Amino acid sequence: MKRHFTYIIALLLTSSAALMTQSCKDNFFELVDHGGLDARIWDNEGAIEYYLAGTYSMIMPTHPHEITTNEMQMHYASDENYFSGTNAPSKKVLGLSGEITLNDVKYIATKYQGTNVGDNRYFDIARCNNAIAYIPTGTLSTEVKKKFLGQFYALRAMVYFELTRLYGGVPLVLDPQNPDALQLSGRASAKTCFEQIVADLDSAMVNLDGLAWDDATGRGKFTKAAAATMKAKALLYWASPQFNPTDNPAHPYDAQRWEIAFKANKEAYDLCKALGRDLLPNYNEIFLKEGTANTEAVIVRSYSSISEKRFTRVEQFSRPSSEGGSPQDYYVATTQLLNAYRMKDGTLANSNNALYDDALFWKNRDPRFKNTIVYNGAEWPLSGKTGRKQWNYTNAAKETSIKSFYCKKFVNPTLSSSAVGVANDLGGNGMDWIEIRFAEVMLNYAETANETGNLALAKDLVRSIRQRAGIEQGNYDYGLSLASNTVQMRDLIMNERQIEFAFEGKRYHDLRRTRRMHTLEGTIQTYLFETKSDALKKILESANTAGILHRETLDMNNRDTVLNYFKYPYNLRAESSNGAFAFRDYYYFYPLPNTFMNSSPLLEQTIGYEGGTFDPLKD
Repeated sequence: MKRHFTYIIALLLTSSAALMTQSCKDNFFELVDHGGLDARIWDNEGAIEYYLAGTYSMIMPTHPHEITTNEMQMHYASDENYFSGTNAPSKKVLGLSGEITLNDVKYIATKYQGTNVGDNRYFDIARCNNAIAYIPTGTLSTEVKKKFLGQFYALRAMVYFELTRLYGGVPLVLDPQNPDALQLSGRASAKTCFEQIVADLDSAMVNLDGLAWDDATGRGKFTKAAAATMKAKALLYWASPQFNPTDNPAHPYDAQRWEIAFKANKEAYDLCKALGRDLLPNYNEIFLKEGTANTEAVIVRSYSSISEKRFTRVEQFSRPSSEGGSPQDYYVATTQLLNAYRMKDGTLANSNNALYDDALFWKNRDPRFKNTIVYNGAEWPLSGKTGRKQWNYTNAAKETSIKSFYCKKFVNPTLSSSAVGVANDLGGNGMDWIEIRFAEVMLNYAETANETGNLALAKDLVRSIRQRAGIEQGNYDYGLSLASNTVQMRDLIMNERQIEFAFEGKRYHDLRRTRRMHTLEGTIQTYLFETKSDALKKILESANTAGILHRETLDMNNRDTVLNYFKYPYNLRAESSNGAFAFRDYYYFYPLPNTFMNSSPLLEQTIGYEGGTFDPLKD
């Protein structure tokens, strides 16, 4: 066994040295040619497994804000998190301050040599191209070859999907590149890119058919069902207004795309159900349960608190300072997100609703509100402290870096405060990132059903999600009777996605996909909780003979109690440099950065930007 392992490492070290040598000619597409890899790698299952693991690491999405290079955080800009109003690139995306320039959106690449996540997406693609081209030439069995090929096809599709939904069309490089006969190409249209993405995912599904992974060694690997969900999602995008506008005479609306997307989403849904994928009974356990216990997880990136360099800082970024955290603005809810939550019977939260009280805006809401958002005085039993309350008012005792709100979704309440931080590449909660969960499969399916005239099916799917959330049937069928046509149901589904996937990085892409980003109104702001006087603050923080602070005894669902101690109406926190949302229409497709543009004379810049001639929607 030791000799076998040494042989694998020798092969990979040889490969790594060759990769670095071959990437010095300053061209994004001249990456990892066959001559730079020892051909024996394709005859050795262990060596390919190692190569595949590195490819997953480079490509599989992470927890939001885990990767900060290349201004990655701008791709979480939306109306749901306060960070979008404090981060300069995010403010540009939303039109709150400044404009996007040619070098702002660097997701595609910033370096010719790609050794770190985000350096060069064509380096990631090249890894897949090598495997797809050369695994068939090796001596492994057909069965083993297929399990590897299926994963590499799916991973390549994932990269091209991310590139296409950001830029609208990129060069399609599908073969290993030979430095002596470099094949340069211009940008492919969005249509061509989506055709290739779907073709790759079809190949993945064929190769992965019948394959079941062992949870101990296969968690996070693509399955046929996972590839099907990616295909269904890609076709949903192709049918959606970003790529299929309803008011652009130059690119006529194509209703048939929705029919195709519906069939793909039905297939994905059925495949997932056949494998036992389903909604978890408790919404607040979605990210806490791992492995086979989590029936909702479809596509996963695995993390660990005890395996070196596999940590996540999401717990640290979510927790208050009093419990070991360094809270970040990304996990602070905006007033727009707070207002988006329905009431406990699915009706709208506004002054016309008898269930709603603006002073107690957290009361009687969709249960996902309290399972996601930590407001002033909310119960949050961190570090296993039963009955613990979180205080978010300004200058609250025992807190530093106080946030108006915190997010429960990615926090393990039983984790001790001393275990929250990361040291020596270990620590945190080790919580897996779920890139696609079954609730998204259901809502994608519901959206395509609605757009193809099947309102009843769309409601059935959303009803199941709302029932799981704990919404009451009430007099409005979980709020679903408020939608009686396609347009109303379209808005309801978007609202459902906003709530169901809060802080999961979906809102940014949903707003772009549906061309709703430019319809946002107002600015990024959140509430401030403040005591009515210093004297009252002293009373709140005074202790009884048992050492319990008076604030811990308050009933924060009692209006008189809240108004006695805290200022109301609540003041707003907003960055003074921000204007109102002013998203530019041409931002639905971003410009290629200059460094990438300069790599080939065949590349055209995106229309709407300086020198732009490339129309992503032109076939």
